[in-house]
Amino acid sequence: MYPLIRPLLFALDAERAHHLTLESLRFAEACGLAGLCSRRIAALPVKVMGIEFPNPVGLAAGLDKNGDYIDALAALGFGFLEIGTVTPRPQPGNPRPRMFRLPAARAVINRMGFNNHGVDALLANVRRARFRGVLGINIGKNFDTPIERAAEDYLACLRKVYEHASYVTVNISSPNTRNLRQLQQGDELGHLLSALRDERERLADRHGRRVPLALKIAPDLEADQVSAIAELLLVHHIDAVIATNTTTARDAVAELPHGREAGGLSGAPLTAQAQNITAQLVAALGGALPVIGVGGIMCGADAAARMGAGASLVQLYTGLVYAGPALVGDCVEAMRRAHPC
Repeated sequence: MYPLIRPLLFALDAERAHHLTLESLRFAEACGLAGLCSRRIAALPVKVMGIEFPNPVGLAAGLDKNGDYIDALAALGFGFLEIGTVTPRPQPGNPRPRMFRLPAARAVINRMGFNNHGVDALLANVRRARFRGVLGINIGKNFDTPIERAAEDYLACLRKVYEHASYVTVNISSPNTRNLRQLQQGDELGHLLSALRDERERLADRHGRRVPLALKIAPDLEADQVSAIAELLLVHHIDAVIATNTTTARDAVAELPHGREAGGLSGAPLTAQAQNITAQLVAALGGALPVIGVGGIMCGADAAARMGAGASLVQLYTGLVYAGPALVGDCVEAMRRAHPC
């Protein structure tokens, strides 16, 4: 059905279409009509971070920032969902318009700015959801928290989401929160990871379970930066790395309508860049911890290629805008063909 609906959605403002799509999915799921939106996907189980995933294709953070649509999105056949990015306090994000489609490039530019209702609202939605599958929760800092106090926001979120998450992702790579990517640099990253590691150990003792931590990084990194991040991940016993967030590069889209808008670029122009960072991380880590591939996965072949580069799992977002829910099953089947059991 999606190819029939897409022209209508693309006639709307991108953010309005985003919310209309999610509300429609929620309505369909509540009415028992989720089967009209997706096909049944055969299991392709994989164990990553000590977690059993029914298939390796997940939803990337950013699509459901507040966990409002967990059950509806789960009905599309994802092997796991990641919600957020969530911050300790609610914040409105950047002024609208702040999301732009670039159809000629199969891309999106967004400068949402971690708009969300705050961690308490997200957790209320998690508690209401019926979904009992693998749920990642992506955490960030409030825009007005000074960068030198960023760790306080991440720790506050970690404490609150810990008992409800299958894993927790630390987002230090959005280009839409001022100075956030500064946290990817050596000393600052080491300080943050050390604080998170120590707090996770305390929480594990308190709750009787060790929740894996993943770090989400940017694609706009030099090879020496990737190597330095990999080393810190190992030193601080982080469980996975997610590669990548959106890019600030504009070479591929600068001459297109909206191509020079500020924000993070996602979709097809990011495919090669995210693939390259994934391969670099896999080599730098030497198999010591898993890489989760995201960015520019627009078809099943892209998902299989990301696995071929060494990714253990993949995540989708912008590809869903252009291909619709069928992309989930296409990616699972392509990965099954590329790496049969």
